[in-house]
Amino acid sequence: LPYGGFRIGIHIAIPALGVEVDSPLDRIAARRLSTVYLPGHKITMLPDNIIQYYTLGAARRSPVLSLYLNVADDFTVTDTFNRIETIVIADNLRHDQLEPLFNEDTIMGGDLPEFEWRDELLLLWRLAEVLEAGRGKPSASAGQMDFNFYVDWSVATEDGEGRVDIQRRARGSPLDKLVAELMIVANNTWGSDLRDAGIPALYRAQGAGKVRMTTVAAPHEGLGVDCYAWSTSPLRRYVDLVNQWQIISLLRGEPPVFPPKSEALHMALR
Repeated sequence: LPYGGFRIGIHIAIPALGVEVDSPLDRIAARRLSTVYLPGHKITMLPDNIIQYYTLGAARRSPVLSLYLNVADDFTVTDTFNRIETIVIADNLRHDQLEPLFNEDTIMGGDLPEFEWRDELLLLWRLAEVLEAGRGKPSASAGQMDFNFYVDWSVATEDGEGRVDIQRRARGSPLDKLVAELMIVANNTWGSDLRDAGIPALYRAQGAGKVRMTTVAAPHEGLGVDCYAWSTSPLRRYVDLVNQWQIISLLRGEPPVFPPKSEALHMALR
């Protein structure tokens, strides 16, 4: 920014613009509740043509719900604001391609090679470090082992078509932290905005080691935030689609789709 610091945008696909409450599309999403992933395949929550229209694909102009962070030179967030807008997606970055280049060893060891978007990723990672420290909680379980699954359907084996490749993936990497922290700040900020406006939403709360869903903002002790409203995956999780309808109502200054004490919202929660 001209006076110092940065403006960082978190841009989320906005299918709630085109999927109306209690429409056939809404009923499909409410019945499925989430996308199901399995090796080589997935069963999507929304029809594929809807996903293709709203997904943030490279070199496309896409409608988005944006949260902007004004960030000082020491990476503290000084201000936030929201917009419904269209943006052009410059590129889609993939974990499997970036992990060999952008990881704890290359960053901390000073061996970070030159590659496209390196400086932008490094800036976002430094912001993520500050956000994580501010919460006082780790954003991912360092050392926890996860797995990626890939299927090559062009390979024929004695068991039939398709070869499954299973690769180990350590959690808590710089890329994991970068994505997780930006999603946490978005879900916390939008949840707080709805709470402060008196608009109900679906919150994920944690206290005394127990996790629950609620329509009233409550702390999530595991994440170290005062509230947490899932809002960043509306193409694959129904809770996020519901919350996005509420956020759009707030930003447009319209009555909320689900008013206080809404039975429909409690049905969605159940």
